[in-house]
Amino acid sequence: MNFPISSLNRWFTCIIIIIFLSGINHVYAQQKQYKAGCIAFYNLENLFDTIDDPQTDDAEYLPNGPSKWNTERYNLKLQHMSEAISQIGDEMVKGGPTIIGLSEMENKQVLVDLIHQPALKNAGYDIVHYDSPDKRGVDVALLYKPSVFKVIASKATPLHVPWRKDFRTRDQLVVSGLFDGEPMSVIVNHWPSRGQGPEYRAEAAKLTRHLADSLMQLDAKAKIIIMGDLNDDPIDPSLTQFLGAKGKIKDVKPGDLYNPMWQMSKDGIGSLAYKDAWNLFDQIIVSQPLLGDDKSTYKLYKTKVFNRRFLIQPDGQYAGYPWRTFSGGAWTGGYSDHFPVYIFLIKEK
Repeated sequence: MNFPISSLNRWFTCIIIIIFLSGINHVYAQQKQYKAGCIAFYNLENLFDTIDDPQTDDAEYLPNGPSKWNTERYNLKLQHMSEAISQIGDEMVKGGPTIIGLSEMENKQVLVDLIHQPALKNAGYDIVHYDSPDKRGVDVALLYKPSVFKVIASKATPLHVPWRKDFRTRDQLVVSGLFDGEPMSVIVNHWPSRGQGPEYRAEAAKLTRHLADSLMQLDAKAKIIIMGDLNDDPIDPSLTQFLGAKGKIKDVKPGDLYNPMWQMSKDGIGSLAYKDAWNLFDQIIVSQPLLGDDKSTYKLYKTKVFNRRFLIQPDGQYAGYPWRTFSGGAWTGGYSDHFPVYIFLIKEK
């Protein structure tokens, strides 16, 4: 892939303690002034519309389907998703993340409906989306603020496995552009489910690594952010062996990938719960040029799980879990079965 780079003007001069500016803020630390940007990922847990799509298996999410998915439920889902997204990273950046990767949406139209919700309509988001071959019809996508991230190129790459020609799953989405003037690429993933076996996620990890390596061949100092619902924990072989994401900064060398969520997983922090155990399937991984103390360009500052109280099931059998839309087949009217995850990048002004 060939991504031309063009110049991009800088637009903002405000300071965080005075005013927040849509996606990038200025902060002070130890007499130095920094800009901060938030990048996030969120599994939306089956954001389907109510319209029958004959090309996909969406029967569950129709008004006459098992979930009784109607306009009222769809609108509440949109409201919840938009309210959650608008608050991600607001301890440093107001108005929603600069960039957010998403998974489990049916089509582009539901994303259009999402960014026009009251909580997001003033955020200025644009959309990168491709229909994927997944038989359930769910895709991955990217929302971004063009005022900060200028998209130059995007591509959706399908995942093929050698032993199953009929295998259909989500594409891997690569979006490259200029983040406040700096070249940066994002790879959005939703790897095959746990029920399909680790060999499928190993193939997904190989593809992600190939995409990252292709970007590094174009630019050895490429700043790459890999994100997604990987359906594996940071310590699993798909991440450590096949993707090659390292969990300790001291082990990261040029050309390597760093997984800041490795230690978080070791510490018991999770983004979803199953049978009273936490997993950290939702991850954000960065390439080596995003690390280091030299903040003359954007570098990784913090990595977090967005697990605010309003996203948590308040009572019942699953109290303390992410508050999902359905539980045991019953409508619960929550948000998602996953918490969002996010990082802050900072740069000395």
